[in-house]
Amino acid sequence: MTDEKLHWHLSGIAAWVGLFALVGIIIFSITSIGSVMIALGEHWTKDPDDLYLPFGMLIASLILIKGFCVIQPNDAMVLVFVGSYSGTVKRNGLVLVNPLCSRKRISLRLQNLHSDILKVNDKRGNPIEIGAVIVWHVSQPAKAVFDVDNYHLFVKIQSEAAVRHLANMYAYDSDSDEPTLRSSLDEVSHALKEELNQRLAIAGIAIHEARIAHLAYAPEIAMAMLKRQQAEAIISARRAIVTGAVNIVSDALKELTEAQVVNLDDERRAAMVSNLLVVLCGDSPAQPVVNAGTLYP
Repeated sequence: MTDEKLHWHLSGIAAWVGLFALVGIIIFSITSIGSVMIALGEHWTKDPDDLYLPFGMLIASLILIKGFCVIQPNDAMVLVFVGSYSGTVKRNGLVLVNPLCSRKRISLRLQNLHSDILKVNDKRGNPIEIGAVIVWHVSQPAKAVFDVDNYHLFVKIQSEAAVRHLANMYAYDSDSDEPTLRSSLDEVSHALKEELNQRLAIAGIAIHEARIAHLAYAPEIAMAMLKRQQAEAIISARRAIVTGAVNIVSDALKELTEAQVVNLDDERRAAMVSNLLVVLCGDSPAQPVVNAGTLYP
């Protein structure tokens, strides 16, 4: 695996100033020596050996110009010299690097990946549809360039593999207190982020955030699971209604007894409890019956 290292570089502004000073020295040297090797007949005006140094400096200046490059904010430059990794430059602005190196720009900005909606089985074997949104960035440019062929495609494929594995680790929903995909979003997101960091570290990729963006039962079992959820909701509601009704009846009997409004034996107490529970737990409004006594013709 490639180890990240920094490439030597100079401030572009300072390098430009130095380059202009070097060009000035070259021009001064050439003009002070004389005309540029103009031959008059068979006699040179000046010794050509005196111009080797200025022209050599001029050629070096032209080569150095190729070493200037501009690095935008949140970008990095990976340099390769004769097929060997030379280093990485993360300094923004105008910089001077080795002009003989080839360069590759890598963005360090945050990028979004919305994975495709995958059809997988959850922990209980139920077919579900799941998709995730992943926010990632390149943290080590050298690994992203040299250790994988295409790091964008690598992130996409590994993300889908991590989402599939996550779905197999958790159930869509559960009656117990175990974490599920639907109810434990924070725990599931943390588990997905940790697995992605492990999978993508080889490519120099860091995960900023990972969350489930789509979660549903597969169409073939969606109606059955919806009925199951409705039944569970009805049972839960009935349980709450019955618990509340029992508390109301208990308080009513206690208050009637303490106020001595009526003296009830066990049979009448049971009848009152039954009637109150029917009234409180019934779906339709109660129809009161008034005992008006016996009617005579």
